[in-house]
Amino acid sequence: MRWALVKVALAVTAMVVVAFAVPLGLVVKEMARDRAFSNAERQAATIGPVLAITTDRTQLERALASADTGPGCRIGVHVPGDGKGARDVGIGFRRASDRDVASVVALGRASIAPVRGGSSLLQPTAVATGVAVVEVYVPDAALGNGVATSWLVLSGVGLALIIGSVAVADRLGTRMVRAAKRLAGAAHRLGTGELGVRVPEEGPKELRSAATAFNSMADQVVQLLANERELAADLSHRLRTPLTVLRLNAASLGDGPAAEHTRAAVEQLEREVDQIIRTAREQKSHSRQPGATAGCDAAEVIRERMAFWSALAEDEGRTVRVAGAHRPLRVPVARPDLAAALDAMLGNVFRHTPEGTAFAVDVHHAGLAGNAVIVLVSDAGPGIDDPDAALRRGHSGGGDGSTGLGLDIVRRLAESTGGDVRIGRSVLGGTEVRVWLALDGHGPPGAPHHTGTHRLRRRLPLRARRRGKAG
Repeated sequence: MRWALVKVALAVTAMVVVAFAVPLGLVVKEMARDRAFSNAERQAATIGPVLAITTDRTQLERALASADTGPGCRIGVHVPGDGKGARDVGIGFRRASDRDVASVVALGRASIAPVRGGSSLLQPTAVATGVAVVEVYVPDAALGNGVATSWLVLSGVGLALIIGSVAVADRLGTRMVRAAKRLAGAAHRLGTGELGVRVPEEGPKELRSAATAFNSMADQVVQLLANERELAADLSHRLRTPLTVLRLNAASLGDGPAAEHTRAAVEQLEREVDQIIRTAREQKSHSRQPGATAGCDAAEVIRERMAFWSALAEDEGRTVRVAGAHRPLRVPVARPDLAAALDAMLGNVFRHTPEGTAFAVDVHHAGLAGNAVIVLVSDAGPGIDDPDAALRRGHSGGGDGSTGLGLDIVRRLAESTGGDVRIGRSVLGGTEVRVWLALDGHGPPGAPHHTGTHRLRRRLPLRARRRGKAG
């Protein structure tokens, strides 16, 4: 495309230059010729008054010597004889033939006669003895005076126009080709799975329209994939609660082959659901656009999920307490992601603690400038002997027959904001999972792990108990 535009510009500009420069050069040549003969006529006119007064040879030679003939021009006079049959008298520089002179006398008007080395202007003038002819010789050099310079200037201007048009065409072609290459490269990258690629809407109008359409298509593809993956994850999460109930019911079946088969089937189903959720989350994180941000009200999500889990807690005789969710707390994570993390932590409470075990969910602002939100999920169960191992298991997904997916989901959520997840012992006597969600991308302060966790563990439940008593 670029070379084609250059060739078109070269051909068009060359034709335009030829179409205008050649006629203009011919006009310049004709103007130089007219200028030379106009000067010759003016010189001839200066001799006319002298001929009207006298035809004396001496006087005429003196007049010719004083005449301004200009560059390269020479002047002469053909004076008729005094009597019949007398020969004409020639004075000054003369090159015209007698026949040309006789023809001018017969016609009675000026004419131009070609002579050796140039041309002669023959101007008739009436005198007492007849008609005298003033001859002004104009050499060929005077006829083309300034023509070569003018043609050289025209050639330079034409060449400059051709070079300029080629440069502009090359620049325009580069711009078009660059935009087209960007669009093609983005389409290829999108086809290889890089869903975050977008094209700058630059270049000609048509390419800008194509870039806009491509970006719109890419956004639509990302949205459709996100909706599908979110739907898969959401449906899988909806299955986790009835699976938890089914697991608890299977645990009460006692011993026997049928009970063991039922429990094994439930565990297999849980693993499949966890795998579906893990795959959906990983694909979602990979397809997320660079720089795209999401946000939700953490308090609202906590109230919604606690209303969901409270029904199962009531069936199992568990005491539930929620603190800090009475006022909005904006966090930089997507609503479905936060809901999935809460479901994972609460599902662990129901899965790993006996029926009747109390649990609590606390949420509050943290940090020196309130630049973080901390979510605490604590229970009164037996606790975790090795929190570090539990976190490692959640990261790797192995160990003790547990997939560890719940803590993996929570960890991914916290780390996406620059925060982290810590496990300790709660004031209820069991496990406390603390999720630090940074609001400005800065992680938790560099205090010792156990000291910071202990401080949060002591302050928040006390504050929550005060709210509970006040309510």
